[in-house]
Amino acid sequence: MVTHMKTTIEIADNLLVRAKARARAQRITLRSLIEESLAITLDQPLPTTKVSPVTFKGNGLRSEFEDASWEKIRDAIYS
Repeated sequence: MVTHMKTTIEIADNLLVRAKARARAQRITLRSLIEESLAITLDQPLPTTKVSPVTFKGNGLRSEFEDASWEKIRDAIYS
């Protein structure tokens, strides 16, 4: 048994116009178009994003910051 829940969503005007035109062209209801589109989207695996570390060549922190607290480093950045 399939149950339905009523909900309200806000859709950009131009997107709604396009969706209504597509539903009309396919001779289906807007509701059916939205449900089918949502099902297709949810069935796709989530994209995996790999983040590459950002590194640079250097000698690390300057000597006055080697054992400094974050507050000292932050204050130096903003001064």
